[in-house]
Amino acid sequence: MTVRLYDTQTKALVELPPAPAQVGMYVCGPTVYQRAHIGNAVPFVIFAWLRNWLRERGYDVTYVHNITDVNDRIYEVAPGASAERARAATEWYLQDTASFGLEMPDAQPLATETIPEIVSLIEELVAAGNAYESGGDVYFRVSSFETYGALSGQRPDEVEEQEPSALKEDHRDFALWKATKEGEDTSWESPWGLGRPGWHIECSAMAEKTLGPEFLIHGGGLDLVFPHHENERAQSLAVGRPFAKIWMHNGLLRFVGEKMSKSVGNVATIQEVIAEWGREAALLFLMTGHWRKPLEFSHDAMTAASVQAESLRNALRSENRSEGDWAAFAAVLDDDFNTPAALAILHRFARDGALVELRRGLAVFGLAELGDIVEAPGEVTALAHARVDARAARDFAEADRLRDEIACAGWEIRDVPGGFELVPAS
Repeated sequence: MTVRLYDTQTKALVELPPAPAQVGMYVCGPTVYQRAHIGNAVPFVIFAWLRNWLRERGYDVTYVHNITDVNDRIYEVAPGASAERARAATEWYLQDTASFGLEMPDAQPLATETIPEIVSLIEELVAAGNAYESGGDVYFRVSSFETYGALSGQRPDEVEEQEPSALKEDHRDFALWKATKEGEDTSWESPWGLGRPGWHIECSAMAEKTLGPEFLIHGGGLDLVFPHHENERAQSLAVGRPFAKIWMHNGLLRFVGEKMSKSVGNVATIQEVIAEWGREAALLFLMTGHWRKPLEFSHDAMTAASVQAESLRNALRSENRSEGDWAAFAAVLDDDFNTPAALAILHRFARDGALVELRRGLAVFGLAELGDIVEAPGEVTALAHARVDARAARDFAEADRLRDEIACAGWEIRDVPGGFELVPAS
């Protein structure tokens, strides 16, 4: 058994050490200031799945998914009340991601709970000559780090300025600590005065605090390669931390169609997607794209995922008829975690009646209970019995009205020999 994953820095598949090796996995989470949209869920879900698969293969995995709760964006959205907004949005995010029904990460550190470690790391960078104080701010000296750009492919002499400031020695330098400015309502004491951390240093400190100075996998969205992850890498390596061995960057979700367009500000939130389609359809939709590739989110795509969920659900409620090729399923996930290929094999298991392997495979993706019979509420069951009576009386208009009322309650009634069956609407 060999597990291989694509590494952004080397642009090649990298073999993991043999199980039962320890796997530390740090994944960049959201900056919390509003309800998270379904695109924000992609790294959370993909790396939760990867954790599940590596554990299935015998690895000892620790999955860390941070939350950035102090940031310029939060100040902009909630002036004078950024801390309150960050606390509320953190709770929203935890609730929304929990609704996927996946095991939560082993740790979800907050930037605001890591300030001592952040300050200590900045002090170390200043002492080593990799950072300097200027007007209460502290900046990383990009010229002091020879391999800057190795992750993203940026040429050091062509790096664009990230945060314009007259306080910098070099336009390429980036902030590690920011002096408190007018209108900012959160600050902490530091050797350089009142202020708060820059975005990039937060993750270097949170990763080291939870996983130590060296770990196997660093994940996040493709949009984080530069500058965020490039800067994390520079900060940590500059003071002797080996940091991440493999850099994994998931493709981004594209919202298509006017109803789900960022340009018109109508992007679907996690909460809305799960309320409308259910967590099973949402998870199956995310399986349809390879983790490194973009994925298009649309009404049609979610409808197709719902149909897949129903097909698998029906298969799980049938009889086991054969033994599935588990080795084939394992092979596609071991080879750069190919979820679309794995999904195709799950459907093959379903068609062949290989239900033992089907359930085992679905469990990796948080779908082990897909085929479970769920008891309908008493009021819905009563409507179903009333519909039976209406049909017996040949009052088909009333029977149709009751079917619609059952559907509005989130259930589907199916006529079966000897009566009816109620299943959650897909």
